[in-house]
Amino acid sequence: MTLFEVVENYIGTAYLTMRVQGILVGLAVGSPLVMDPNSICRKSRRLAGKQREICRKEIEIVEEVANGAKLALAECQYQFSQRRWNCTTAKRTLVKVLRRDSRESAFVYAITAAGVVYAVTQACSMGKLLQCSCDNNEQDITTDGEWEWGGCGDNVKFGYLKSKEFMDARKRKRRGDIRTRIQLHNNEAGRLAVKLYMRTECKCHGLSGSCALKTCWRRMPLFREVGTKLKEKFDGAAKVIGSNDGKKLIPEGDTIKPPTTEDLIYSEPPINFCVKNRKLGSLGTKGRECDPESNRVGGCDILCCRRGASKTTVTVTGNCKCRFIWCCNVTCETCVTEKTIYSLCCTCSAKVNLLIDGNIKMFNFVENFVQ
Repeated sequence: MTLFEVVENYIGTAYLTMRVQGILVGLAVGSPLVMDPNSICRKSRRLAGKQREICRKEIEIVEEVANGAKLALAECQYQFSQRRWNCTTAKRTLVKVLRRDSRESAFVYAITAAGVVYAVTQACSMGKLLQCSCDNNEQDITTDGEWEWGGCGDNVKFGYLKSKEFMDARKRKRRGDIRTRIQLHNNEAGRLAVKLYMRTECKCHGLSGSCALKTCWRRMPLFREVGTKLKEKFDGAAKVIGSNDGKKLIPEGDTIKPPTTEDLIYSEPPINFCVKNRKLGSLGTKGRECDPESNRVGGCDILCCRRGASKTTVTVTGNCKCRFIWCCNVTCETCVTEKTIYSLCCTCSAKVNLLIDGNIKMFNFVENFVQ
């Protein structure tokens, strides 16, 4: 079962369902994601051997895998909120995007693998899993005497292992199988974005905060930092092809530096997200809100693909002038304000569509590097 393999609407409900490497995710419109590990394992016949084993023996790990997928999707949508592709799950677009070895699918694979590392590791530190606990291995390493290892370090090695077992379970490298090699590479890049950037956190001990003794432990980076790092890797992702012997991936151009294990890679041409294309999973940018004052990503010129933007005034009703009354009520007045919203132009002629298609590489370059 591949990442976000199925996005489907339940009949008579407003739910979307996604399967992330076997992860069943229910998404109610207007509601937070609802993850159901039991639903994942009920589909165990569709899971790979290691995934099935984890379902049978470590159902609590599956719950954290699902939490990691939720974390990853939220971060993806944050990082790309101002881009033409905004990681939306609407109308089955994400699963269609992930059928191609594009830069977008590279990011989703990487951020999901990172999310699973993060969620499982965090569960270890919080004592939610019997299989792991804090990482105290650092305490065997000598220090300079001004501080010492202590506290509860994040057991990122365990989180990394479980992410690798679950996310890579169905992927077997075969001669000439570029797609599998690319997905495995991007999974690993996501995991390394957490594992290689652990930070040291310390606490002082002593009278009146004198810090006579300081204990330190290792913590994962904030997941927002992980997302930002992978977003940078997305902007610099390398296009690759298979080598002549089919055993490795090499850059498409002779002058391009070979990608490292931390870089994201892809093999297919970019998708034109300026215009709607159901087959490729593009909703276009019609109706997206943009900033008319900005010449950067998120500005109307770039986000609108140079089609211009329309201005709309809407009435917003909300609470205001709230007062706390002892004890224990809060009373508010209702205020009505007008808000000006800039949205993308609703019209785009066939000629303009052709122009956009012909200049997709130029537009992608502008969006990627005008920060």
